[in-house]
Amino acid sequence: MEISPSPVLESAGRAFADTSYFFALLNARDPDHAAAMRIAQQIAIGQIAVFTTWDVVSETATLLRYRLAHGAAAQFLIRLVPDFTVIQPDEDDRIAAIRLFLRKRDLKLSLCDALSYAIVSTHLEWAPCLSFDADFRAMGLTVVR
Repeated sequence: MEISPSPVLESAGRAFADTSYFFALLNARDPDHAAAMRIAQQIAIGQIAVFTTWDVVSETATLLRYRLAHGAAAQFLIRLVPDFTVIQPDEDDRIAAIRLFLRKRDLKLSLCDALSYAIVSTHLEWAPCLSFDADFRAMGLTVVR
């Protein structure tokens, strides 16, 4: 079966990657591993630019270290992170994230996810998100699965 980029990814030409995507990609036992691998192939074939934040990088490395092993975290930091554009949020982004976090009491929203929303909605012009986290859809973001 030939794999091609999803129309959403192809038309955007870029995507924002979340911790849940990275974790599923690197953990063969994760229930979303096959979907993450398919998305990674679509990204490679379509030459889609992938963005993330330092906060997601930090959260992912920590999760990999705690749930898998130090080697998985190291692989992520050394082999994968250089392939992405890591956005450094500014003070306005952080303030927007805190406001969203405080306002969305009905969601079990992490501050990292609120910051991701701030980045996607301002710096990335609503780029589709690579996430298996239900909060991304609940915040109204487009999610590629």
